[in-house]
Amino acid sequence: MSAEAFPHYPRPQLRRPAWVNLNGVWQYAITETPGTPERYDGDILVPFSPEAPRSGVHRQLRPGQWLHYRRAFAPPPGADGRVLLHFGAVDWRCTAAVNGQTVGGHTGGYLPFTLDITAALREGENELTLAVLDPSETHHQARGKQRLDRGGMFYTAQSGIWQTVWLERVPENYVKNIRITPLFEQRRVRVELEMADDSIFAHTDLNVTVRKGGAVIAEDWTDGTGAAELFIQNEHFRPWSPEDPFLYDLAVTTPDETVTGYFAMRSFTVAPDARGILRFCLNGRPYLQHGLLDQGYWPEGLYTPPDEEAMLRDLLTAKRLGFNMLRKHVKVEPDRWYWHCDRLGLLVWQDMPNGGGQYNHWFVTNAINIAQPLLRHFPDRSYRLFARTHAGERAAYYQELEALVRCLYNHPCICGWVPFNEGWGQFDAPKATALLHALDPTRPVDEASGWFDQGGGEVYSVHNYFYPLHLRPRPPRAVALSEYGGIAWPCPGHTTNEKVYGYGTAKSRADLTARYRKLIAHSVLPQLKNGLSSLVYTQLSDVEDEVNGIVTYDRQVTKLDEAAARACAEALFKEFEACIQKEE
Repeated sequence: MSAEAFPHYPRPQLRRPAWVNLNGVWQYAITETPGTPERYDGDILVPFSPEAPRSGVHRQLRPGQWLHYRRAFAPPPGADGRVLLHFGAVDWRCTAAVNGQTVGGHTGGYLPFTLDITAALREGENELTLAVLDPSETHHQARGKQRLDRGGMFYTAQSGIWQTVWLERVPENYVKNIRITPLFEQRRVRVELEMADDSIFAHTDLNVTVRKGGAVIAEDWTDGTGAAELFIQNEHFRPWSPEDPFLYDLAVTTPDETVTGYFAMRSFTVAPDARGILRFCLNGRPYLQHGLLDQGYWPEGLYTPPDEEAMLRDLLTAKRLGFNMLRKHVKVEPDRWYWHCDRLGLLVWQDMPNGGGQYNHWFVTNAINIAQPLLRHFPDRSYRLFARTHAGERAAYYQELEALVRCLYNHPCICGWVPFNEGWGQFDAPKATALLHALDPTRPVDEASGWFDQGGGEVYSVHNYFYPLHLRPRPPRAVALSEYGGIAWPCPGHTTNEKVYGYGTAKSRADLTARYRKLIAHSVLPQLKNGLSSLVYTQLSDVEDEVNGIVTYDRQVTKLDEAAARACAEALFKEFEACIQKEE
């Protein structure tokens, strides 16, 4: 396979016409030292990590080992401007060199980064090398559910390059970033530009245009700070929703280039319904979020889907079964995944990947499940108990949280942020919530998904797998059943291990479907009147030992009866509409 598995421009909201895809066959080596290896071990298929079968390596990088990459490349056509090297994500710490000259590096396994390699280039063929270190759970960095000794609800650790690598040639003063904020009530969109050299704003007006169906419907020029606000006339105003995911086209023109993107007009708030109960609202109206937990693991590629079509099929399956939301669980996807959610109409709750030391599962998993009423509001300032003793990594958490919001801010589909999950490395949650509100005042925050609730944010978040669900009427925040269900069924011929994991085991598709129907009808639906307005079933797909997905790990079988899933969704939406109406 070559770069054809991911052939599309990787950044849909800041597009340029000319680029070079560097996915494909590279050379790799695994060594005990960071120095350039004398010889390479063989070929690796990028962007699949060496632990993934699809990479052709299928070898686990161990703590203290170094993963080296090498490939030849030609710069993008042209002679002027700058040449940028983009990495979608590299897990975890890396240093890059071009023609033996170090051009930069990055720390963090989930977010994109860019290196300017212009000064290191030469005519003709060039050489790119990369050295990567990834200690997995033996260190404190954000790692999600990766674990070297996988099992149960923790999965195979992966390392190195796992998203697209690419090049582009840009002008000397290029557009580095665009921040797009829809001001829904005002029928305006605010566009803020970040340039390589922001001094251009003092003497140059930059043009911003909005198109609908190819026709220009709004146009403005930036002010002295690089910002513009464009008014959308009533005849062109079309709110975005899962039922009508309309996207406007956006173009920014500078003296040197034009970049294009898109946006949507929508708002996410928490407000009382006609009965005075706080609800999640879309575009000013209470809206039921009926979702799935989505962990984004694949048997062939671990964090990386086998191709874009497979990634898209997951999203279409969720839509087809009546779900309108996904909770992206302790992982960050490539930019194009969010673009598909934007254009298909799938809401997304985005988790910050968890980190910290070795978790005290006797406390953050076992004790809390046994004694939730006693421990639910236990303060998270005990760094040792919550495995956050490393001050440097606590600081790094905030830096990465800020980078996460910056990276995904423009996507219309993102409807909420989740800084912590189930006490895994949780600490000072109110501070993280305040930071999120400062970075993005347009979306609600689920301060502590599941438990160890510190009372902040807009969300009262509940995980419930083992007990009857009871919510108190008229809660002080919007209520999210942010994880529930998790009914296991090891579908014959479609499991990867004899040992399986889940919450209650069904005997067949019919049994799984019957249990799901009962759960919706008798546990979830009655709580809508008490304020429940967001629910996240565990989960979209099986993952390794964990066989509680609605589709199998290989995505070959939809385990849940599709007609029954759609009927349950319709019942939930109908009951929700009845619950938000004013009592006669």
